[in-house]
Amino acid sequence: MQDPMAREHETGPASHWLATAHRRPRPRLDEDLTVDVAVIGGGIAGLATAWELARAGREAVVFEAGRILSGTTGCTTGKITALHGLRYEHLRRSVGAEGAGLYAAAQQDGVERTAALCAELEMDAELEQRSAVTYVTEPGRVADVRAETAAARAAGIEAHFVTETGLPFPVAAAVRVDGQYQFHPAAFLTLLADAFTAAGGRVYEHTRITALHELAHIRLETEDGAVIRATDAVVATGFPAFGPSSLLVRLTPRHELVVAAPMPEAADPQGMYVTSEDRTRSVRTAPYGAGRRLIVVTGESFRPGAGDVGTRYARLEGWARRYFPGFGATGAPLRWAAQDVDSIDLVPYVGHMHPGTRHVFVATGFGGWGMSNGMAAGRLLTAHLLGGPRPSWTELFDPRRPASPREWPDLVRSQKEVAAHYLGDRRHLERAEQLDTLLPGMGVVVRDHGQPRAVQRDASGVLHSLSARCTHMGCLVAYNEAEQTWECPCHGSRFAPDGTVLQGPATDPLPRRARPDV
Repeated sequence: MQDPMAREHETGPASHWLATAHRRPRPRLDEDLTVDVAVIGGGIAGLATAWELARAGREAVVFEAGRILSGTTGCTTGKITALHGLRYEHLRRSVGAEGAGLYAAAQQDGVERTAALCAELEMDAELEQRSAVTYVTEPGRVADVRAETAAARAAGIEAHFVTETGLPFPVAAAVRVDGQYQFHPAAFLTLLADAFTAAGGRVYEHTRITALHELAHIRLETEDGAVIRATDAVVATGFPAFGPSSLLVRLTPRHELVVAAPMPEAADPQGMYVTSEDRTRSVRTAPYGAGRRLIVVTGESFRPGAGDVGTRYARLEGWARRYFPGFGATGAPLRWAAQDVDSIDLVPYVGHMHPGTRHVFVATGFGGWGMSNGMAAGRLLTAHLLGGPRPSWTELFDPRRPASPREWPDLVRSQKEVAAHYLGDRRHLERAEQLDTLLPGMGVVVRDHGQPRAVQRDASGVLHSLSARCTHMGCLVAYNEAEQTWECPCHGSRFAPDGTVLQGPATDPLPRRARPDV
């Protein structure tokens, strides 16, 4: 296995998983195509759906804008568990005890399906059984953990209330579920993609879908001008690139940072841990050669474009060093970032994209728990597409479900935030004179003749000027200096300094503009 700690990050902050997975290149689509099921997105939900379809004998073709797994799936923590923080007590109150039980059934199905696939396909995906633990350190939150333990048990999960864990610091309380898994997500899905193509499926990389029309058949268009005709389409792109506003307003993008470094095997805390305290902290380890483990720490949850990403990375590394002595002692820790999508009610949207469609399906809103939800989505979408018996959680996950009164305050709050970015940000632009002091690697949004411009100075000192309006819905982008990207705070689209789309829902690049007058 390649040692990613020795890499120079010449292509940016690659995750440990992507750095050590052996992804072979896939072809780019360069001609028109007619297919049965077009799966848009080469992450866990897309590949799991494609594999299930191929195994059932139905033709499926995967289209990925970059390389497979290069989005959220390739940057996840790689935990697959039915315990999702303190979610079951929230679900008990929002969708009822029955709904919480259906959510738990979907997650356990995803966990079991992953383990079964690893065995069936004889995958070397570093699958390790571990306990999943959600903890708090604040005494005032012990009651929350007791309530979560009770709610999880009522939902059908064998959860335990504990006060001791394998962490190197005391906790006030924790809920523990045994028999869960952690694995190498990129290795698992690379092997699944290989099995899918061996079964007759096709995967096209560097093939960005820019338009979707549901007529007598599905018509897709790529950025290179190719036309794809399909019977059905699955949109599994994280934040859906094509979707009705009724769905978009119920989704919120969330960015989290990851730092990782080798540690002695004897210091392994022997579990998968998460807390919502300290702006979220998640800890797991992974195999890393003889006598060592790689400790992976995730946290600093925030909305894209919030700024201060460098400070957030430093804070996360400081936390890791505080509690895991020796963290980063052998060199600079690995850094990468993950972006996920939260639904308003914390239940994914998997099924028909909207009430008016019969042949377009979506999988989104996994809320940071994409491994179990992605596998469950693959099974659910395949049931829709094959027309057979559907899982018990079908109605719970249905994207066409109405918003409940409990969601309305969060819905209003989320849309107020979007409106503030869409309108308010325009009142706080820097003046073009600010560009004279812009250092290499920095970026800023300035006003030029009344128009917002996204301007970045590269390492050689050259200024790059782009339209600052996201090509998805027109919100103003913000610069992420730590990752050298432009980010949309409304729906999470991310762009390279030259305007290239790195992550949707945007499908078109930021247009180039002349350098602002100084």
